[in-house]
Amino acid sequence: MGKKISGALMTLICVLLFASCGNEEADKENIFQVYYVSNSETKVEAHPHTMEADTPEAQLKELVECLSTNPEKLEYKAPLNMGFQVLNTKLEDGKLQIDVDGAYKKLPVTTEVLVRAAIVRTLTQLSQVSLVSVTVEGNQLYDSNGGTVGWMSADQFIDNDGNEINTYELARVRLHFADESGTSLIAAYREKHYSTNTSRERFVVEELIAGPSGQVEGLFPSVNPNTKIISITTKDGICYVNLDETFLTVVNNVSTDISIYAIVNSLSELSNINKVQILINGEVPSSFSASVFERNLDIVTTLEK
Repeated sequence: MGKKISGALMTLICVLLFASCGNEEADKENIFQVYYVSNSETKVEAHPHTMEADTPEAQLKELVECLSTNPEKLEYKAPLNMGFQVLNTKLEDGKLQIDVDGAYKKLPVTTEVLVRAAIVRTLTQLSQVSLVSVTVEGNQLYDSNGGTVGWMSADQFIDNDGNEINTYELARVRLHFADESGTSLIAAYREKHYSTNTSRERFVVEELIAGPSGQVEGLFPSVNPNTKIISITTKDGICYVNLDETFLTVVNNVSTDISIYAIVNSLSELSNINKVQILINGEVPSSFSASVFERNLDIVTTLEK
């Protein structure tokens, strides 16, 4: 009888331990990091939040409420409670659009970058949100340099101690634009300040999509200007550029191959990149001549400044 009782107790203990471990794992899954902006507006900091909602819609609403409510630590501000109002949110196919009122434009340049970083890094933790965009009263958002701020992912924002997330550096990069015929590329230098919360690779592709500045004659767009960047990552010397399907639409008689090498050659100018793989919505199109591309200088003409 004693052995039976002892065995039953051991079984009960194992069941309780298993349940406890299961609860701990469940608790971890319910912990989200909510990012807030420091009062000095020089950095963002993550504060853990235990999610109470259990449906995707309710979870999104709960995190938005967190981003709108100042934390208990008085030295931090809620990024959605900094003088502007959220007018509307729309989630479709993993892309979350947040529309704000015109007061958003009054944010200082560095503060605006921090606000975006906090919003994106918080909301993309949700499984149903992969990209976030911010619009102002339904209109495209532009950064301080006049560049478009499109869809953003968490990997766009440097995860550091906060002292560099709003720093701007002067970059001098060599970009490859099309010639008038659309059959060759012209290499030209561009100098521009960019935020260090954006990778140099993304900066290069964004500038290609933005097209020639107009300050130099003879340069034409080499990439469809409506192309959206989904993500850009670099590993072991290979840069993986994931774009939407708009990239495949030819503009100004520029073939897809010329557009491909405009990106490949421009990125290969960076010291950490040897090869480039271009993906369309996460896949390599069967129409591409290769899955990974290397620099091709045979189609390049250098434009003298």
